[in-house]
Amino acid sequence: MPAPRSASSRLTLVLSLCLALAGCRSTTVRVGAFDGGSSWYAGGATCGGRPAFRIREYRDGLFILRQPACTNYEKPFLYLLIGEARALLLDTGAGGIDVAAPIDSVLAAWRAAHGGTPRALIVAHSHGHGDHVAGDSQFRGRPGVTLVERDSASVRTFFGLAGSADRVTYDLGGRVLDVLAIPGHEPAGIAVHDRATGVLLTGDTFYPGRLYVRDTAAYASSIARLVAFTAALPTIVLLGTHIEQARTPYTDYAVGTQDQPDEDQLELSRAELVSLDSAVQAMRGRFTRTRLRRFTIWPQQGQ
Repeated sequence: MPAPRSASSRLTLVLSLCLALAGCRSTTVRVGAFDGGSSWYAGGATCGGRPAFRIREYRDGLFILRQPACTNYEKPFLYLLIGEARALLLDTGAGGIDVAAPIDSVLAAWRAAHGGTPRALIVAHSHGHGDHVAGDSQFRGRPGVTLVERDSASVRTFFGLAGSADRVTYDLGGRVLDVLAIPGHEPAGIAVHDRATGVLLTGDTFYPGRLYVRDTAAYASSIARLVAFTAALPTIVLLGTHIEQARTPYTDYAVGTQDQPDEDQLELSRAELVSLDSAVQAMRGRFTRTRLRRFTIWPQQGQ
């Protein structure tokens, strides 16, 4: 993987996007910058003062938030994508912290700089596990907010993934997203591709850590779908919702670890996705715990 770019070296790349749903066309992909995994350090078990999310704007209207370790050892990442008509918040955290206030603050600042828009907020989830939906109650019933419930039926109905569709587009207004169904880790799992930045958000299905697989057939199909989807795209980076891996290859932090001072970087490459797919396909449905350089395939049959 190439060395992460510094914030001062942000680039705007003009790349050709071949999108199966929209045909081939020339599109400007505005690439953000990462400073490496250490810059996402979430602290240890003790909170000094009032705990707050770490927030960074990756690139125009794509915000990354990380929950501090002292509030929950899972330290999940949340993503906020802002369009002209509506914003999408993907996940609400693991609980024990105010998530609505920082989202309100980011949106208020954005609206002040963009003529009061967007006025609507959609709150959805990468999948339905508790460490990604615990803040839902802070948004439920609020004016101008639509909360997509965590179950598969609600997710598929809202995005239009019902029936045989496993990929659809969702327009935030001047910002088109591709939404893919990726069950296997959890039945309601989705991936979100932001065409504006080339970022693919992969939830708990693909991240630097323990890739828990509860439905092996569905997971294998989902990973193959992601590989096929990204083949014709200049997807710059894949971002998941946790970091459990240490910088030392083949090494993860034990479950429950709050302080991870030597954790891996967040971003993964398409080449690493392809390596996961190769390992999964080689198992032919008989999954075994398998360590790869930056993540571990971790079957959880019967859960």
